[in-house]
This record gives sequence, C-alpha cells and structure tokens, in this order.
Amino acid sequence: MIAWILVGGRLTLTPALSLLPPADLVVAADGGARHAAALQVRVDVWVGDFDSSAGVKVDAPREIHPTAKDETDAELAVRVARARGATRLVFIGAFGGRFDHAAALLLGSLRLTREGLDITLTSGDEWAWPLRPQQPVVLDWPAGNTLSVIAVSDLTGLTLQGVRWPLERAAVPLGSGWTVSNETQSAPVRAALESGEALVTALTGNPGSIQDVL
Repeated sequence: MIAWILVGGRLTLTPALSLLPPADLVVAADGGARHAAALQVRVDVWVGDFDSSAGVKVDAPREIHPTAKDETDAELAVRVARARGATRLVFIGAFGGRFDHAAALLLGSLRLTREGLDITLTSGDEWAWPLRPQQPVVLDWPAGNTLSVIAVSDLTGLTLQGVRWPLERAAVPLGSGWTVSNETQSAPVRAALESGEALVTALTGNPGSIQDVL
C-alpha cells in the first residue's frame, strides 16, 4: 500500500512528479496540506498541531495534537499511514523548509527503511532515498542529472554504477564530499553498500523516466 505524506517544505512542480506511483492514501502533516491543491489530490487524513496551516483549507478529517508533543507532525503522519497498512511512503515537500525538520525527516527515513518500509523523499526538483546494506537503490534515471551519496556514517563497500565516476567497494568516511555531485550517465543507476548508512540524492534537471524506482 502506497501512502503520500505531504510535509511542509518546498514543492516544485516538475514532470518527474507525474511519475510518482498513485497513492492509496494521502496524509497531510499540518502545513503540508497546502500541497494538495497543486498535486490535485484529496487528503484522507490531516494531522498535526495546526500551528503552520493558517489560511490552508482542506476538506479532510483532522487528527489534532497539542503543540507540546514528542513527535513531529511528519512522524504523526507516518504513524497514521502505517496504522492503515502503508508499506511504501512518499514524502512530498521534503526539502527547502526548516532545516531541523528536513534533517529529522531524512535521518528518520533510514530508521523507517530498517523497519522494512520503502521510502522516497521529494520536493519535485530534489529527491532522496535511504541506502543501507542489502537494500540497494536502483534508479531508472536519465543521463545528465546530479547524483550524490551522503554518508551519514562511515561506509564500506560502496559501489556506484551508471554514473560518470563509478565506484567499486569503496570506503567513504562520514560526511565525505568525495561522493557529492556525481552525474548520472546510463540507466540503471545502482548504489549498494556492504556496511554503513547513506542517503542517495538527485536533482531533476533532466527528469526523464523514474517510475521503476518509485
């Protein structure tokens, strides 16, 4: 089951968004509900403390939480989606908002991947996927797009294929710039790890066809 989770960052309408898998469930996290109109989707559940949704009008059932809480609105939306059976989560509006929320969302996506969920994060022009051992990222991504691997721990055995600067079982230290600003060259683009955790990110200057990974 695929759930779109609308969160409060930037949304840029690009052709790549039209290739997202259709949602079985749409959950809006507070101010992320404003993206529903641009995406032309109906929100099934609207959750949060509603401190960032002034002026947003969405006809959807609300799940209201106090401002003083132990979870972000995005985490509340994930909880709702999982309770309804979602196993694939697409976070839309993931980039360009508050850095602390975006960072928590990106790092939290690694935890969700550990728990068996399939995760995609996008703002239309920027994309990310968690990368863990035995869970490679394979993209049907056209040539000429910027692709990076952000090491959020020390990495061993990083293999990159289909890019301008391929790697074979490389060791990459935490936070290294070595794997930033690579370039897609031929599909499929494949990233795999032996140990560690990372995020594969891409910019859609040339969106092409990405449906196979999404």
